[in-house]
Amino acid sequence: MNLKNPLLLALLPIGLAAASVSIDVLDATVKDKRVAGATVILQQQGEKSLQTQTNANGKATIDSQKPIKTASTMLIIKKEGYSDLVVACPCDGMTYALSPVMKSLDGLRVVLTWGAKPLDLDSHLVFGDNHVYFEKKGSRNAKAYLDVDDTDSFGPETITIQKLEPQTYVYAVHNFSQAYCAHIGDYDDCDQQAPISASGAKVFVYSGGSLVKTYTPPNSNRGAMWTVFEIDENGRFIDLDAIHNVANGEIESADTIVDSKKSAALIKKLAALQDKTATDHAIDPRAEEVNKEGEKLYHSGDIKGSIERYKEAIAIDDKFAQAYSNLGLSYRKLNLFSESMWANRSAIALANGIDANVVRASSYYEIARLYEQNKDFAEALRYYEYAKSENAANTAYDKAIKRVKTKL
Repeated sequence: MNLKNPLLLALLPIGLAAASVSIDVLDATVKDKRVAGATVILQQQGEKSLQTQTNANGKATIDSQKPIKTASTMLIIKKEGYSDLVVACPCDGMTYALSPVMKSLDGLRVVLTWGAKPLDLDSHLVFGDNHVYFEKKGSRNAKAYLDVDDTDSFGPETITIQKLEPQTYVYAVHNFSQAYCAHIGDYDDCDQQAPISASGAKVFVYSGGSLVKTYTPPNSNRGAMWTVFEIDENGRFIDLDAIHNVANGEIESADTIVDSKKSAALIKKLAALQDKTATDHAIDPRAEEVNKEGEKLYHSGDIKGSIERYKEAIAIDDKFAQAYSNLGLSYRKLNLFSESMWANRSAIALANGIDANVVRASSYYEIARLYEQNKDFAEALRYYEYAKSENAANTAYDKAIKRVKTKL
């Protein structure tokens, strides 16, 4: 019987020292595999970047002549064969996991890391009749699986989706440590276990060779379940990002093993509580200006430059659907097909206002082109028809539908 390790281990301090940052770098898909030779960069606003490499044990320490201002510092980790990782500090004493580049057109990888407390956070992915977590590491169709399960701080916990199917997926994080200590009645231990909001938790979402989304938990002193995101049956990526106060026993059975059916139903119920309706959103004027710069670069042939501008626009306003749609087009031009898929799905999820149908149609069309290029003509037809339903006046969609039907 797997109760998961309840023993307290020596806890490492979190927080940046005045002039030093030390981190560990692991492979996100192979348990305890340390990554040597990764380039680690600290970028401080207004300061020269600091750089080093991980040693044979996957550890890197960066020393600085000046105090490190965590509020304006970014950590970047690079290694050939892995997606670049970019994260805001504080970073000292943390463990980060690099995701190997994915080859699947329609796949995703979700990597959870956290700090010294609590000891054990758990990843859960619920879709259809499947529930992927530490007791059920693979789905029935082997399209999603838990690569790595960690029980003693820092992570990673990694779930890989090989191919998104037309169904709803919900990803959530459960604070197992709080549930366990409450179950055994050790409330002094419960007091020592940090809530999710204070855990230093970060969820990284990868598509293809790129880090496409990063989540940190919202502020909440209570709540053992963090519903992070949902992907709907049309592949739209929807942020949930809410912490819920889950009563003891709602997810665990009497012996503290997570009850799969009970917890899956609870996760679906909590996700359903979130308002997923796209509302009118006034785009930040700064983001609009940067997006226009990206469009100019795209039309001048500087596709890489346009990608950087579109990303910058999204960083200013992460609900800017048109910037995501433009980003998807630029990604496709560089043959970054998985990244293009994600960006276009984000645009569809965020589209609102009077031009919402035009943005959705354009992104559905781009997704269809990706499937057609991958010779998945049935999916291509489905998405061309989605595009047509959003903007019937565009004759390009009629031509595409006719073309793909001849290939089926």
